Amino acid sequence: MMTVEATTSGAAAGVQRLGQVSVNAADVPRAKAFYRDVLELRHLFDASGMSFFDCGGVRLMLSLPESPEYAHTSVLYLEVADIGRSHRVLADRGVAFEGAPHRIADLGDRELWMAFFRDSEGNMLALMSEVRKT
Repeated sequence: MMTVEATTSGAAAGVQRLGQVSVNAADVPRAKAFYRDVLELRHLFDASGMSFFDCGGVRLMLSLPESPEYAHTSVLYLEVADIGRSHRVLADRGVAFEGAPHRIADLGDRELWMAFFRDSEGNMLALMSEVRKT
């Protein structure tokens, strides 16, 4: 049995932050256009059928799945300051939301709101915003 000791950083394995997220794309150029033109993420570079973006300091990689076992996807939660405004802007750009922004949780002095949508490749994404109670 392996023993894990706590470190002062709280990460015995040395993990400090999320460095990169991979999103599957059946059509990488189409996905690149969506993330660049619709979501307005900053494009970093392309390499061997992959496209990379900066998403608030985390690198986002768009690529074909390497093999069938990697064909699944995770939900990307995109933090926004004003979920109502971001929802309207993206809807005006043709994004079809699963529903309107809605409250997910009461966090005491604020509420967690989300609105779910799919990218050009069918991957689920969500806008998220912590809204201060008034």
